[in-house]
Amino acid sequence: MFLKHEDFATVVRSTPLISIDLIVENARGQFLLGKRNNRPAQGYWFVPGGRVQKDETLADAFARLTGAELGLRLPMSAGEFYGVWQHFYDDNFSGTDFTTHYVVLGFRLKVDADALNLPVEQHNDYRWLTSAELLAADNVHDNSRAYFLVEKRAEVPGL
Repeated sequence: MFLKHEDFATVVRSTPLISIDLIVENARGQFLLGKRNNRPAQGYWFVPGGRVQKDETLADAFARLTGAELGLRLPMSAGEFYGVWQHFYDDNFSGTDFTTHYVVLGFRLKVDADALNLPVEQHNDYRWLTSAELLAADNVHDNSRAYFLVEKRAEVPGL
């Protein structure tokens, strides 16, 4: 379901968004990052992912997002649930006049890097980095870096 620009702005201004982030690892123990084209986090290296749409099950969202972000549609069982995270941004998809808040479900998955068909809509470049390399890089967004710093995970009882 796609909202008109002004309707989506009202949603982002008023409520948190739910999203799925994909912490994608290749056979060499490196993780996939894309350089973001769009706000928020524009210009930063970030893990692939995206919003869960209204009336979309998490399993359907996972399959849609792996297809859109990796060019390889995968079932939710291909990933391992990694936890709940919170992302706060000072800007939004349309500018800087209000903030963005995401509640993110992280999923780790291992892939054959050669099987991916990486699109350029959300990211204009890609690279694979080890966890040590991405933690040391100053242009990896803190919200992606947090996936490798377990203390940054949101506190959710029972998870």
